[in-house]
Parts: sequence; structure tokens; C-alpha cells
Amino acid sequence: MKLKNAFLTSVMALLFAGPILAQSFPAKPVRVVVPYPPGGPTDIVARVLFQQVAEATGQQVLIDNRAGAGGNIGAELVAKSPPDGYTVLIGTTAHAINMSLFKNLNYDIQKDLIPVSLLTQGPLVLVAHPQFPASSVKEVIELAKTKPGGLNFASSGNGQSTHLSAELFNTMAGIKMAHVPYKGSAPALTDVMSGQVDVMFDTTLSAMPFVKAGKLKALGLTSAVRSPAAPDVPTIAESGLPGYEVFAWNGVLVPAGTPKAIIQQLNDHIRKAMLLPQVKDKFSAQGFAASWNSPESFGVFLKTEVDKWGRTVKASGATLD
Repeated sequence: MKLKNAFLTSVMALLFAGPILAQSFPAKPVRVVVPYPPGGPTDIVARVLFQQVAEATGQQVLIDNRAGAGGNIGAELVAKSPPDGYTVLIGTTAHAINMSLFKNLNYDIQKDLIPVSLLTQGPLVLVAHPQFPASSVKEVIELAKTKPGGLNFASSGNGQSTHLSAELFNTMAGIKMAHVPYKGSAPALTDVMSGQVDVMFDTTLSAMPFVKAGKLKALGLTSAVRSPAAPDVPTIAESGLPGYEVFAWNGVLVPAGTPKAIIQQLNDHIRKAMLLPQVKDKFSAQGFAASWNSPESFGVFLKTEVDKWGRTVKASGATLD
């Protein structure tokens, strides 16, 4: 009888262990891997959001900037981390692009990582130094046509949305601006502000503060309609390139094999943080919409993005080793 009771006790303990562990998540510090340098749009999103998660849960959140290889170094690190929810990736549009852009990747974003939630999405903005001779999209195109290969554009790295949005601009406008890749948005913007590079497509989240400070001028938005965060900035589509549209996004992913209960707990913490006015206001002020969704919805969104950018990369002929 004692043996039977002991067996039943063990079974019950196993049955309830999962929920108990899930309810206590997180029970130790969480590492948030940002695959870009500090100061860029992805880093800003991570720090604003997870500061609130840390305060709400009472657990420390460590932001780990792992820049390089177009965001692949950080993504691979998370894909190969223990699937326990304590190492998460801030994924971006670039990770959807990379699936078709890079020939040899050591991870697959749809097989080795699991979507948790979308975080933000919004347009990019074409910016230049205040003294750059062109002051509109039409003038940029005209200037580029008068000096083929003479203009250049910065990006936050090969394969980033900041890169391919410019390549799409080149293709649709019939011009050829040269690509100057950087290891992140912050150093790229620095060189645009100093006049070392002509223009850059960057997220409104990181670029608009410099526009408002007079250190950059905004020439056009990549969205189909104007942004409330920059109502005076015309869209590229309305100012010389009809049909042009690109937007950037950030989202949270965890290693494949992470328990569903943990994923749901993390999703809940993110949802609560993103409902806070200070978080929503911080994002919207810079033109990014707070876009929490379920793991399932984010998964559908991610597949659509991988497929869309796969077609774009194929049409452009771009490829990286």
C-alpha cells in the first residue's frame, strides 16, 4: 500500500511539474540577444520593451548585442541555445530575407526557432545629410542618373531591409547607387550625418530623432501612406516612384523545442508590456506600431515574409556566402 501511494505521489508530481514551472517563468535572468550593435532600432525596441518585462517579473533581463553577418551570428547563437525560454532572439525583417540571400546558413528561422510574438512594424525613411544636393525623391533619381555609380547608400548590413529596400529603389528607378554596408544602423547613420555616405534607408524609429534634430533630412517614406510620426514627409510612391512599398519589423523568437507553456508565458509578459502607454507612445512617436500577436499568428506572418523576400532576392539576383 505504501509503495502504491508512493507511486501515485510520483505520478502526480510529474503531472503538475510542468504547470508549476510555467507559472514561475521567469525564475532567473533572461538573455535577450540583439543581433545588432547598441543604439540601432532593434536595440531600442529590445531595451524599451524588456525593461518593462523585467520590472513586471522582478527578474533581470540582460541585453546581449551580437552584431555581424547580417544578423546571422545572433540568430545562430539563439538557435543553438538550450530550449528553456531563457535565451531569446529579437528577429527582424533581415532574418526572413537571409533565408534566401545567404547560400550557407547554419540555422533555419522556420525550423530551428519558434515565433513568440511580433513586436513592431513600420516604414523606413530615406535620409541624407542636410547639405546633400537632392531634397526630394525625384531629385535623388535625377542626380543618380546624371552620375551613374557616383552616389552611394549606407545600410545596417548585407541583406538587411535597409539594404534591399535601396536595391528595390535602384531597380524601380532605373539607377545604380553603390552599397556601403555597416555592422548596424547606428554606425551607418553616423557616416550619413557626417556626409561620408550620401543616403540611407533606415527605420523611422532610429532615423527620425536625427531628422527632428536637424542632423539629417528626410526625403521619403517607404510606406504606402504617410506616417502620423512624420506627416510632412511624403511617401516615395507619391513623390516619383509609384508602387514602391517596404516596411520593417521586429519580433521575438526562441529555440525550437522550447515548451509551449513557456512560450505562452513569455508571450503574455510581452503583451502586458506592450499595452503600457509608455511603450506604445515610445514606438508610435518614431513611426513604429506596437504589434503584439499570438505565436501562431506570428508564425503565419513569418512564413509570408520569408516567401515574399525570397521572390524579391531571386528577382534581384543578390546572393551572399
